Amino acid sequence: MAFNLSWACVIIGCTFDSLGRISNISDVYPPLWKESPDQFSDYKVENGKYIINVWNYLERLGTYKILLNKTGKYFEKFAPENEQNILWGLPVHHGWQYRKGKLADPTQRADCGHESGDHLCISVDSWWADLNYYLSAIPFLAVVDSGIMGISSDNVTFLPASKDQMNFCDNVSSCYSSFPDTMKKWNKFYQQVTLYSSNFDDLLKYLWVAHVSSLKVARKKFHNRLQHYSKQEAEFESSRALFVDYLAPPLFPSALIRTYELQKGLPTQMLVSGNKAPFISDFTGFQNTVLLGLNFLHKPTLSTLNVKRFISDVLLRKRYFSKDMKEEREGALRISEIIMWTKNAACRISKQRMSQPSVIAANLMVSPEGTRDGNKECLQSSSHQTAATPSSAA
Repeated sequence: MAFNLSWACVIIGCTFDSLGRISNISDVYPPLWKESPDQFSDYKVENGKYIINVWNYLERLGTYKILLNKTGKYFEKFAPENEQNILWGLPVHHGWQYRKGKLADPTQRADCGHESGDHLCISVDSWWADLNYYLSAIPFLAVVDSGIMGISSDNVTFLPASKDQMNFCDNVSSCYSSFPDTMKKWNKFYQQVTLYSSNFDDLLKYLWVAHVSSLKVARKKFHNRLQHYSKQEAEFESSRALFVDYLAPPLFPSALIRTYELQKGLPTQMLVSGNKAPFISDFTGFQNTVLLGLNFLHKPTLSTLNVKRFISDVLLRKRYFSKDMKEEREGALRISEIIMWTKNAACRISKQRMSQPSVIAANLMVSPEGTRDGNKECLQSSSHQTAATPSSAA
């Protein structure tokens, strides 16, 4: 079970572990956050309706900014400065997509999204952009419908996509017509947001139900977009979408800092032919290990039998957690020792530059109990991008 458990910790457990201090708080926010619209009046108005071009990065980002601003007062009870608003996860991840070129036209037939062309353009051919539509347009139109925005539900409309318009919805009524179940789940979440009696875990539960619903629909609709990417990038894309299924059960707290820290484990560039984790030279050891762990979600035996069995045993049967819900959430942190061991394996891989996958597997199969003390030096040094000696990580 050691090997199976180690990969489950890579894809689940590391999300509960802090990855280090933030040196520059401005790095936390999505690119061009200050430049994006922060109120409806910043958008074009036609016939009394706000017209939003969600195929432009700044305008789509602005919908998130308005969403965060309008819901901020409901999260003041959890932390100041809106930092614990759990909707931060949406724009932070979208910003990562923009920064890494994920929103650009992958077919290379147009300059949409590319630095050499219209870098603010969001391509309808981008798998990342299309899935994000279901985590931007639908949550935004649902909050408009909820009444939180203070405007009529028919006062906002999105410009249609350049093609495949039937896969998208442009206003509240069309979204309810096309995706009624998902819209209802987002609306239910916003209802909970406005209840003063709702606690943080209640809100996370409803958020993740809505989030998973959006992605479930989107994954089915845009699977054909994967053909535009390298095999390595397509596998990562599918694994990243599937990863949400593992973030939802433990109620990952998708606030500003937590989401930013989680992004550190994601690839820093588009994957191309020849990129093979954990041997990608310009990735950190941790990024290589996370990518390798995500790739295992594509292995039927591991994905279906091992990882999901771990989720069932640990999260649903609460093998490691208390029956009390509050203690259960805190209990997620109790696997941090295993998390540190997993990160330490990444440190060892980065240091030793192993060339045999079998050796890496053996390295990860070491019992966490047996390495708790010996790995201390490697853990400390990995946070400074240095590696411990092999003897200290044995």
